[in-house]
Amino acid sequence: MKHALIFLLSSLLLFSCTPATQTSQTEVIDVYATSAAQPWLRELFTCANDLSVVLNVNADVPDIYLRVGEPDLLVSPAYQIDEEEILVVTHRESPVQNLTLEEAQALFAQGSASAQVWVYSSDADVQMVFDQLVMKGRSVTSSARVAVSPQNMSDVLNSESNSVGILPRHWKAGTVRDVFSAGFVPVLAITKEESPGAVTDLVSCLQNN
Repeated sequence: MKHALIFLLSSLLLFSCTPATQTSQTEVIDVYATSAAQPWLRELFTCANDLSVVLNVNADVPDIYLRVGEPDLLVSPAYQIDEEEILVVTHRESPVQNLTLEEAQALFAQGSASAQVWVYSSDADVQMVFDQLVMKGRSVTSSARVAVSPQNMSDVLNSESNSVGILPRHWKAGTVRDVFSAGFVPVLAITKEESPGAVTDLVSCLQNN
């Protein structure tokens, strides 16, 4: 009986000294970026890796939404993480030379016999910024062709000799020429009104990169 009691007490002591298994749940943050803001989405994934946060790309009310330029209506918290220059860009063999603001307006409003104008859909952030800075209420010519993304626009401008279009500076590649700068606009991280602490850490990381 004495030996049985000693064994029982020893077992209880061993159990009480064994550390409990720690369980931690990785935080998952929903994110989304416009096609123009893809360079900053890649940075966001790097930040998430450093912070041990899992990102889920989801367009349906994301915790962090990245875009170029300010939307017409902004009701959620927004933080500037960078800035982007909006350019009018041509193929290297295009006859279009350096433009003034008035010449850029006329080109995109009226078109040109010697150049094919390319734009984005009217709801694309880059097009909205361009309309605000350059078109100033004027409509884009009906002869303009529509690129689905800055990457598509870049590919066209590098391959079609008579093309002229709109590119964010981060998307300029190859041998294209910029002939007009519409100016600089903020790159924004827009968040929900109430967001978890990881969202603040991710936005801060983007701002410091």
